[in-house]
Amino acid sequence: MLSNNFRSEGYGLTEKQTPSQISNINIQIDKLKQQIHENSEQIKKFIEKRDQLHEKVRKSREEINQLKVERDALNVRVKELKQQRDAVRVNVTPIMDEVKVLNDKIDALKKNLPRISRQELQQELDAIEWKISTTSLDLQEERRLIDNVKELETQLIGYKKIAIQHKKIKELIEHRKTFDAQADVYHKELTDIAKRSQDLHAVLMEKTSVMRRDRVEADGLHKSFITAKEQNNLMYEQIRLLISQATGIRLALRDQYHVRRKEDQVRRKEDDDKRKLEQAERAVKEQAIKEKIGSEAREKLNRGEKVSWDEFAMMLGDGEDSEAEA
Repeated sequence: MLSNNFRSEGYGLTEKQTPSQISNINIQIDKLKQQIHENSEQIKKFIEKRDQLHEKVRKSREEINQLKVERDALNVRVKELKQQRDAVRVNVTPIMDEVKVLNDKIDALKKNLPRISRQELQQELDAIEWKISTTSLDLQEERRLIDNVKELETQLIGYKKIAIQHKKIKELIEHRKTFDAQADVYHKELTDIAKRSQDLHAVLMEKTSVMRRDRVEADGLHKSFITAKEQNNLMYEQIRLLISQATGIRLALRDQYHVRRKEDQVRRKEDDDKRKLEQAERAVKEQAIKEKIGSEAREKLNRGEKVSWDEFAMMLGDGEDSEAEA
């Protein structure tokens, strides 16, 4: 920790340096707190937008599932209608087979027809019958005309047979039209439902595409939220380290204060001891000087010489000291 470094390495911190360093640390902490606040506001927006998108995705998924149910139901109906239409169309095949058989019979009958048309035969027959019924004929001529009628009627039988086949074909075609009409009803309904199914599928695909985009955006917002949260955690760790650093500086300053105070106490005691010693030495020297001056003054008096007032005082003080010592 930074505090341990300050204390173990014995960094010298002056009273001016310490507030400056702590102030810088507090500025860094305030900046980090501001950035954390801004990140937190951004995180709120990320979460709000992400949750909105998640709700939108949830609703889209419900709509898509409902559309799938409707589309699948339509597809089932389309399948049923195809089966019904094809079942009706199956009935057409034997009809057309029968029509083909009848056409083949007509082709065979046409090979035996006379060179003239049915209309011409009928006109000729009508003319002969009219002649027979309106004209007086001898027996031989009448028999000849009757034979002509029989021959013409024989020739018309082929046309009559063909007419019968055409009538049957017409009836079969009418029958087929009934099946075709029913098949057309099924086919029309099938086409309409298939169109609705395609439209639903297009809507479904569009909603699915939008849902995927929303989900991708929501995932991106969630990642941004995680990143911002991790950044905040890192900044919280930086703040913790800066607080620890400031605490270390304060502890180092406190240690220095205690050391300096102890050093001041030791220095004051040493100064007091030195002063007392100097005072004692000075007192001894002064006493020695006094004693010397007093002794010299006493000797002067013994020799009858004059002494000054200071010498006299020194001599008296020397005597007092001598008596006190005695």
